[in-house]
Amino acid sequence: MTNGSGGSDRPPAAGVPAAGIPSAGGGPVVSSGLAARAAEEEGAAEEERAAEQERAVEQALALVGSRTSSEPRPTGRHHAADRPGVADGPGVAVRLGAADRLGVADRPGAAGRPRSTETEPEPEPDPSSSVQSRCSAKPPHSADEAEAAPRPPALDPSTDAAPGPDRNRHGRRHGHGPTTSWREARALAARSGRSGRSGRAGAVRAGRLPLGQALGYVLAEPLVALTDLPPFDTSAMDGWVVSGPGPWSVRKATGADAGTNRDLGILAGRSAPATLPDGDAVRIATGARIPADANAVIRSEHARVDEATGLLHAKHQVFPGQDIRPRGQECRAGDQLMPAGALVTPAVLGLAAAAGYDALVVVPRPRVDVLVLGDELLTAGLPHDGLIRDALGPMIGPWLRALGAEVSAPQRLGDDAAALRRALTTSDADLVVTTGGTAAGPVDHVHPVLAEIGAELLVDGVAVRPGHPMLLARLKKSDGPYLVGLPGNPLAAVSGLLTLAEPLLRGLAGREAEAPYRVVVRDEVQGHPHDTRLVPVVHRAGSAADGRSGGGYGSGGAGTGSGAEYVVPLHYSGPAMLRGIAAADGLAVVPPGGVRSGTEVEILDLPWASAMPWTEGCFT
Repeated sequence: MTNGSGGSDRPPAAGVPAAGIPSAGGGPVVSSGLAARAAEEEGAAEEERAAEQERAVEQALALVGSRTSSEPRPTGRHHAADRPGVADGPGVAVRLGAADRLGVADRPGAAGRPRSTETEPEPEPDPSSSVQSRCSAKPPHSADEAEAAPRPPALDPSTDAAPGPDRNRHGRRHGHGPTTSWREARALAARSGRSGRSGRAGAVRAGRLPLGQALGYVLAEPLVALTDLPPFDTSAMDGWVVSGPGPWSVRKATGADAGTNRDLGILAGRSAPATLPDGDAVRIATGARIPADANAVIRSEHARVDEATGLLHAKHQVFPGQDIRPRGQECRAGDQLMPAGALVTPAVLGLAAAAGYDALVVVPRPRVDVLVLGDELLTAGLPHDGLIRDALGPMIGPWLRALGAEVSAPQRLGDDAAALRRALTTSDADLVVTTGGTAAGPVDHVHPVLAEIGAELLVDGVAVRPGHPMLLARLKKSDGPYLVGLPGNPLAAVSGLLTLAEPLLRGLAGREAEAPYRVVVRDEVQGHPHDTRLVPVVHRAGSAADGRSGGGYGSGGAGTGSGAEYVVPLHYSGPAMLRGIAAADGLAVVPPGGVRSGTEVEILDLPWASAMPWTEGCFT
């Protein structure tokens, strides 16, 4: 349709007066031909911009889907100048080109096949929301370290979720719900574990084990003393037991308490000794019963016997009750020694035995099945032909055992949806842990299989880096086993273990959560603009301000709790890396925006941290 002047039927462009209509300012009238051409040019420009945006999106998706492990991999360390925009030092901002940002899925440790990325496209950071490191004398980072501090696009204000290649405009990953905050995810996992510890009737599952088999379990009921400790007055030292003031007449032990050699005095393990008359002394061994009417024990080195007179003299003043352990000094029968939920350690076993126990009532250890997913994984030899070594299979089982679980041998299922469905529907474990396949790639089968078998998704993505595609589900909505889906990248999987599996297993095992603690971090650590970040750290003793360290080999440092005053973030903290966490004794919980040097951060200890010596090497 055309107007009366023969112009185009396109509506007038904004700010361009229509033909034959005077301008608002009363100026000359614009001709219809000029108006039409201006409108067409404006519309063409808009169409061209839209087309360019569509082409950019298509190219980005093509890059994500087409990059394979056959591309050259970074080997060794590269100077920062070799990678434009990559700065030196821990936690520094990293600026990558578009191709680098979109191709991170296929760096070392990525599957070698088209999986959805864990790191989203990143805009320039807001200077007010991130902390830049000023450290310069640090080893160069590898390309994978760029993934340790991603900077995603700005949040959609209506959803508070970052859009990206695997999210739609509503902040949801394709087919899945919005992510959960890191603290909320951990709290939900802990609550799920506590509810899963009970049977159908709601009673806590428990069993009785002999002392020799109870190590590492958790008490299902309080440990109550069955007797006084000690059960009778005993000698705390080898020496002389005396009655009344000195000097004392030395006599030999008599009766059953003397044993076969009366000169040895009163020995441990004998029946009640004879009453000790006032002014007498007799030899006594550590742990032996104190005779009636005796009032002190004199250590052998603090006494002298005059052979001529047969009298015992004390070298120091003697006080009533000296070196005697009175009956019930440690506890009385009926006293609670340990609460329900306490871990049975070797010391707890000794206390239980002393208090009269032969067996303990404990919570059974959670049983865990581990399912390793991915066709690209090798179990031996060097990587080749697009295949990489499986790092998670050897790591996940021992890690879960350190958390108090009984773990079956890992099942390697590849990228087989039918095998995954069969493993999930036939497992009789308390928890199933999968590695990889939690995102939305073409061979990521975890979500579709969970939907097919009617599982209940409790956590579907966590606002934490690395590891945000992790998930928590219950395979049967009322009483079935739980599933923790770990991302395929190694450090991202560790993040999932500490975020979801650790609190869940604590709940299932009946163990109370340890009180969180905070330590000063020495260096500035860049955070994600919107998500929590977990960064491997080591504890150091000394002054965080001047950087002095007293925690190396031979310095007396022994891990958390032995005088550590600050923590140092480690290099090699990218999602696909294990080098940093292998040297760490904990993970720092870095809030969005990062932290400056001297700031206190929450620390998640690793299960074996106290047994590891501190070392810096090339990691800090």
